[in-house]
Amino acid sequence: MKKQRPVNLDLSTINLPSAGKASILHRITGVAMFFALIFVIWAWATSLGSKADFAFVQEVMQGAFGFVIAVGTLSALSFHFIGGIRHLVMDMGHWEELESGNLSANIAMGLWIIVTIVIGVVLW
Repeated sequence: MKKQRPVNLDLSTINLPSAGKASILHRITGVAMFFALIFVIWAWATSLGSKADFAFVQEVMQGAFGFVIAVGTLSALSFHFIGGIRHLVMDMGHWEELESGNLSANIAMGLWIIVTIVIGVVLW
């Protein structure tokens, strides 16, 4: 049997609802935290080598690169946490309808933006 299904390879034409965007963002932040962990392990391992290595890691973390890494990691962690709570509530049978699911996704993403701004201001 030959299946004649339409294939849409242009991803810019796909319009996901907010719940879909929040779900994909939850997965992306999980992957981002994995890669951030590689940087954290490098920093720990390097800083334990000697006083000069510790000073080097301290210098890196106090620079612009360290600021971007710190804000990015904490931002990913905050959305993953907020999205995880949202998914736990959904697992309990709430916010599963289209309207409430999209509303909870919009609230989660809005709260994440606010938390990221606060993190950036505090670390500045």
